[in-house]
Amino acid sequence: MKSHLLDLADLSRDEVVHLVQLARRLQDHPEPHALAGKILGLVFFNPSLRTLASTQAGMAKLGGSSFVITPGQGTWQLESRLGVTMNGACAEHIREGLPVLASFCDILGIRSFAAGIDLTADVADSDYKAMASVIPSPLVNLESAIAHPMQGLADWKTLDDLNVPQGSRFVLSWVNHPRALPLAVPATAVHMAALRGHEVVVLRPDGYALPAAVMEKARYAAQLSGGSVTETSDRNMALAGASIVYAKEWGSPEHYGDSATETALRAGLSDWQVREDWFTSARSDCRFMHCLPVRRNVAVADEILDGSRSVVLQEANNRLWTQMAVLHHLLKP
Repeated sequence: MKSHLLDLADLSRDEVVHLVQLARRLQDHPEPHALAGKILGLVFFNPSLRTLASTQAGMAKLGGSSFVITPGQGTWQLESRLGVTMNGACAEHIREGLPVLASFCDILGIRSFAAGIDLTADVADSDYKAMASVIPSPLVNLESAIAHPMQGLADWKTLDDLNVPQGSRFVLSWVNHPRALPLAVPATAVHMAALRGHEVVVLRPDGYALPAAVMEKARYAAQLSGGSVTETSDRNMALAGASIVYAKEWGSPEHYGDSATETALRAGLSDWQVREDWFTSARSDCRFMHCLPVRRNVAVADEILDGSRSVVLQEANNRLWTQMAVLHHLLKP
């Protein structure tokens, strides 16, 4: 594995399996001094709960320490655009700020969401790659415009914990939300499931098809692993025989950056809320996954989140172990 982990697609299937196995080993056999003396730097341009807490807790469990920078909140605002005249709110540029922070630690983790304006730039992860290019030390993507590899690793481990076999039907379903959300988690989830060898079905309303580049990458991963990737707006067809329903909200790629049109489009989609009646044709042991946070009774009904199908808390807990595995692998290979 490279010194930077920017995208789950940068890893081979064997590398992913190795990290998940390492996560399980660290869960069962703690190594509280493995990273003693090592420092993790965290830069969060956007809010977080699980990602921030689990990376700090994971580093502490391995014997290391961490610091957190939230640009504009106790520190200078950071400018990321190239060639810009910095006469606004930002006092420092990432080209100076990030290398300085990297020099203070052994590994850096950055969370920076999509700008949500230019679909081509966000799918290419242009802003995040610009930041990565100025960081000499190991870098971990804690969510960018189009990738969330740490969530993908936790989801893989969750499927392993549940003994969901290769070839099972994995349904990634769009669900409702008051506003457009980024593409990083759905793009990573469809790739993860394809690389694991599932029969992946992307279920979404018209207008919410994932970008072609995301689907092409997932289909290539499926070819390598014996899986498949299809998409549909037919809920009954998608859920027939499903072993996993993975719900996630995302904005319409067809109307990317157009909030007015996006709002009008989703106004008639309130029935895209996961309820028990979705599972009529699914397997009786079909499980429900979501990366969290989730809007109760908008995206997912209480009856699902509080019912026996839901594994969202187990899924969230696995963020700790898989992030520990990444830190361990990059700093103590």
